[in-house]
Amino acid sequence: MPDCIFCKIVVGEIPSAKVYEDAAKLAFMDINPVQPGHVLLIPKKHYERLTDLPDEAAADLAAALPRLARAAVAAARADGFNIFQANGRCSGQTVSHVHIHIIPRRNNDGYSFHWRPGQYAPGEQEAWRKKISDELVKTRKSGS
Repeated sequence: MPDCIFCKIVVGEIPSAKVYEDAAKLAFMDINPVQPGHVLLIPKKHYERLTDLPDEAAADLAAALPRLARAAVAAARADGFNIFQANGRCSGQTVSHVHIHIIPRRNNDGYSFHWRPGQYAPGEQEAWRKKISDELVKTRKSGS
């Protein structure tokens, strides 16, 4: 994609601080880190959302996460880490190219996700379970 900043990083038009690269994926330092050691992992081929990835490409990205997380956590001498991935502007995706954040964390680092758990009304959880299960059956039949 000609206007995608991550595609430009992949082809070398924009410099990056690479930490890992192979034929299908690239990991580099985030230029606006949430915490020191914040790494981004991307597929080299342009996909806007995780749901656009072929299963093999998604599996390839996922397989790299433990090794990259271990390296980022060790380098940052972190107490833990977050893996974060957003899809669509409403979810916080600011670059329309699949990317996974690996964010080393320290106790009391001042950063937090504002998770506001809710509850289902009686019967609502079962209705959502059925909707999602039905969609899985549809995608299995269509091959997507």
